[in-house]
Amino acid sequence: MPVGIPKASRLQDLFSLKGKVVVITGASGPRGMGIEAARGCAEMGADVALTYSSRKEGAEKNVEDIIKEYGVKAKAYKANVSDYNDVERFVGEIIKDFGKIDAFIANAGATADAGVIDGSAADWDKVIQIDLNGTAYCAKAVGAHFKKQGHGSFVITASMSGHIANYPQEQTSYNVAKAGCIHMARSLANEWRDFARVNSISPGYIDTGLSDFIDPKTQELWRSMIPLGRNGDAKELKGAYVYLVSDASTYTTGADIVIDGGYTCR
Repeated sequence: MPVGIPKASRLQDLFSLKGKVVVITGASGPRGMGIEAARGCAEMGADVALTYSSRKEGAEKNVEDIIKEYGVKAKAYKANVSDYNDVERFVGEIIKDFGKIDAFIANAGATADAGVIDGSAADWDKVIQIDLNGTAYCAKAVGAHFKKQGHGSFVITASMSGHIANYPQEQTSYNVAKAGCIHMARSLANEWRDFARVNSISPGYIDTGLSDFIDPKTQELWRSMIPLGRNGDAKELKGAYVYLVSDASTYTTGADIVIDGGYTCR
């Protein structure tokens, strides 16, 4: 059966996530998009499962803070999204621990630091495997659960780089992977039309720490191309994540929300 009209009418009820379980991959950083998405969902009442690749202490600290601040259930899981068997494992563990998964935010990713010629084949494979294939693996594993239970929301963290080719840095592998993620969301929205919604969010330059290695002059050039004149803060994205996993967006599927300070409108 297609996704139905929500029974609630008031916005505070439509945006409420009480009783829901939301998974957020790549949520071990102290100020990244993953943790802000988790905070937003927890603030609206959801129980949350966070995954990490290597930063166990960071993920566990985030879980501790979320439980203390919002009083919801939260737990961290080690996950290698580039390995389907491991994705299937941690999705199964979360379902066992929480009883279900209502929404899944596929946020784990890797950046590129070289173009096609200067970078190695292994560099290309790493970015594609994590950013594109890893997202598909998460979709496959949780999608089967969504189909079985008859509902779900899958949200992909894509990027404005899936819409444009960034300048001056060379990052073709990342751009290609994120363009693929945007089209994956559209394609899955059609494929899963009878039981779940799928959307993506395309952030611009967000201060998460991942780009701190870029020289200041290049970062100044980036900001000069942003109409709002600054990088974004990760907390400026959490409202979009909450919208897409909540009943406020039951007629939104196959959409990509660009949050880039206006960068792509130039």
